[in-house]
Amino acid sequence: MNPSAETDLFSLPLRPSQAEIMQYQRGWMGISAVPGSGKTWTLSQLAARIVVSGNLGDDQEVLVVTLVNSAVDIFYRRVSGWVKSEGLLPYMGYRVRTLHGLAHDIVRERPGLLHLDDKFQIIDEREADSIRQEAAKVWLRTHPDELDEYLDPALDENRRDWVRREQLPGLVGNIALSLIRSAKDLRLNPDQLLQRLDALPVSLPLAQMGAQIYADYQRALEYRGAIDFDDLIRFALQALEADPDYLDRLRQRWPYILEDEAQDSSRLQEEILRLLAGEQGNWVRVGDPNQAIYETFTTANPRFLLEFLDRPGVIRRSLPNSGRSTQSIIDLANGLVTWTQSHHPIVDVRDALHAPPMIEAAPPGDPQPNPLDDPNQIHLYERRLTPQEEIEVIAESLARWLPENPERTVAVLAPRNKRGFEMADELHRRGLPFEDGLLRSSSATRFSAGVLGNVLRYLADPRSPRKLATIYLVWRRADRQDGRPNAAVERAAELLRKLDYVEDYLWPGPNRDWLVELEASAQPPEIIDSLASFRVHVRRWQNAILLPIDQMTLTLGQDLLKEPGELALAHKLAVLLRQASQAHPNWRLPELSEELVVIARNERRFIGFSADDSGFDPDHYPGKVVVATMHKAKGLEWDRVYLMSANNYDFPAGLEGDIFISERWFVRDHLNLEAEALAQLQSAFAPGEYEWVPEGGASSAARLDYARERLRLLYVGITRARRELIITYNSGRDNKPQLPAAAFIALQNLWNQDHPESMEGRR
Repeated sequence: MNPSAETDLFSLPLRPSQAEIMQYQRGWMGISAVPGSGKTWTLSQLAARIVVSGNLGDDQEVLVVTLVNSAVDIFYRRVSGWVKSEGLLPYMGYRVRTLHGLAHDIVRERPGLLHLDDKFQIIDEREADSIRQEAAKVWLRTHPDELDEYLDPALDENRRDWVRREQLPGLVGNIALSLIRSAKDLRLNPDQLLQRLDALPVSLPLAQMGAQIYADYQRALEYRGAIDFDDLIRFALQALEADPDYLDRLRQRWPYILEDEAQDSSRLQEEILRLLAGEQGNWVRVGDPNQAIYETFTTANPRFLLEFLDRPGVIRRSLPNSGRSTQSIIDLANGLVTWTQSHHPIVDVRDALHAPPMIEAAPPGDPQPNPLDDPNQIHLYERRLTPQEEIEVIAESLARWLPENPERTVAVLAPRNKRGFEMADELHRRGLPFEDGLLRSSSATRFSAGVLGNVLRYLADPRSPRKLATIYLVWRRADRQDGRPNAAVERAAELLRKLDYVEDYLWPGPNRDWLVELEASAQPPEIIDSLASFRVHVRRWQNAILLPIDQMTLTLGQDLLKEPGELALAHKLAVLLRQASQAHPNWRLPELSEELVVIARNERRFIGFSADDSGFDPDHYPGKVVVATMHKAKGLEWDRVYLMSANNYDFPAGLEGDIFISERWFVRDHLNLEAEALAQLQSAFAPGEYEWVPEGGASSAARLDYARERLRLLYVGITRARRELIITYNSGRDNKPQLPAAAFIALQNLWNQDHPESMEGRR
């Protein structure tokens, strides 16, 4: 639902279920929301109603917590519009944060509680992965044969050597990632973990390996004066527990906590909010356990929300109505839930999808009515296709559909990035318009903030040769993550670092010009020319300090940022700095530049314009094929959706013959070593006396967990479609042909039973 931001808050049309939620006064409330039910809209309006109710003190705020950055911007926009329409000041009386942003606020306010330096940094996931992978490689070099017991004995020595060299580093890195995350969720540091493992009466080699890599990884973070995002969460909880007075102040500041996407919270994240709310406090949680698709080998789990909903005293509500899809698509999604709960061939997997509530169409007179139903626009493709044939069939269908539907949106959703890129390649080959930005990750926000922040830091300290050298690298765009400076650039930067007086270079007098002297010393012409051009730019930037901060930022952006998205970011960053300057009249360039530096370091999340940072609006791409993974499509919707690869590899049920991606072909007995490592960790720290966990049990349990998650992923994929839905499967490339997924066969049977007139093979 997208009402105008200026609409009177109390005259907005509400569905009955939404009106019931708006009656909330206090206490703990849990809301189960189906896809497309407007849960973010509902939570935004509840926040606005609390703000305008007059129940908040002057120094109090409604705290809204959500999962991703894009939702932060949505909440701010909606709540501020409604609050303003009631005659109050926007941006007052509420705060919106991601869970990690909230944790950062808590830790940054009291780092001394945690023995952290005031200037601690937060490394992003890319850098954390690089450090962890390097630690894994070091472990493998020092323990070259230690994992041999887990290799398939049928491998000959040449093949075994190749596996050690080419396959084990990635696997060991993944095991380390899962174990480190779980250890931090258990609030164990490396020393505690290693001491416990050493004291056990048996050897747990996978846990021991992970603990040693954890120790090296954590030492690398400490050397950098940095923490990762998992540290941020546990440190925030530790700070709240360590200082009751601090906790009381935060409870006073945030008397109401509203949580979106609660199905994706981890145990520690939930505990942070539980502490902030207090047993007698006000905590509203909204989520859909059926859309929990990020759980495999992470610390998130939908059971935390389900347990909350079943807790005595919790007010339980639901948002069952969805105006997103046609009735046929709703019936298909509900049919998947019903089949899973009653007929899934593996009884233990029948708890993967939950109901009630089932998805219900919007009630009569709803401002967002469902699209007109047309069962002929649902196609469950029964023909067996090779992987290439599947891509060609979809591309041919799109080639026919696009010219007839230039105003409508369409997406091809793959279960994995690799399959998505193969689809994009075929669309490119055929000359069909497509957008594959959701397949790619972007650090455009941090890059742009880093560029502008570094230049502002120099302008705040213009006599610093070191900072001048840094912005030379920025100007040459040599500090990008995807490139390194060449030798000439490095040499020029080193010469700038060694300057005695910056003025002799930038503003030389008649008797001393450092650049002329440098040229006389026989430096290469390309260095002299580059430094001469750079000098012109720096002089212009120094003159720009007389401008207001936002105009100054835009001036710098024109010189330093080239891509359209980066220039758009410069405008948004300029607005941020103008707002900071207005809020803090005593701030000068050092303080304002620091605002950009913390964004560049990931210490504060900022809403940018990349798909990762700002969200993605499918309605901006009519007549263009959006190619994405089903995971990245969560929260989005299109008129027409293709779901690819609905086979028993990408959507296994747990049946005999299903192949599981985490069970590597070179590991014996179909063991899932990530699952086995976590089982060893959990058994080592289980309450009471240690009990041996038989090998293989964790791998079997992981199969069922993965099957549950893939059912939820299929449910998410189906509910992305508004009007038209096509599902296909392929037979795979391996020696063992892949079959249609059990869930796909069930959906075909359901559809053919309800629509016997339907014909296979239509586009």
